[in-house]
Amino acid sequence: MMKIAVASENGMVTEHFGHCEGFMIFDTENSQIVKSETIANPGHRPGFLPNFLNDMGVNVIISGGMGGGAIDIFSEKNIEVIVGAKGNAKAAVEAYLQGFLKSTGSVCHEHQHHDECGE
Repeated sequence: MMKIAVASENGMVTEHFGHCEGFMIFDTENSQIVKSETIANPGHRPGFLPNFLNDMGVNVIISGGMGGGAIDIFSEKNIEVIVGAKGNAKAAVEAYLQGFLKSTGSVCHEHQHHDECGE
C-alpha cells in the first residue's frame, strides 16, 4: 500500500504546495487507487506540512510548485516529491502510478511570487 498526497483546490493540482486549499490523499495498491479522501490544509508555516503529511503515512507528494525547504524535509523523510504537475488531481495520481508523471524540479524561491511558481 502506498499513500499519495496531492496539493489541491477543487480537485485540481495547485501551483503552490503551502498555499493549497487542501490535500487529496489517495491510498493505492498494485498501481490502483483503492480509496481517496480530502483533508483541509491545516495552515502554512515553515516545516509543518511535510511533517504533518509524514505523520499521515504519505509516501509521495504531488504539487505544481514547492519551496526548497519543504522539498528538503520530504527528502529527509524519504517521501518522493513530484513538482510541476498540473490538471486534475486524480488524473495526476493515475499518471504517476503508470510511470508517466515525472517531477520537473519546479522549486519556488520567494513566497511573494507564489503565483509564478510552476511557470
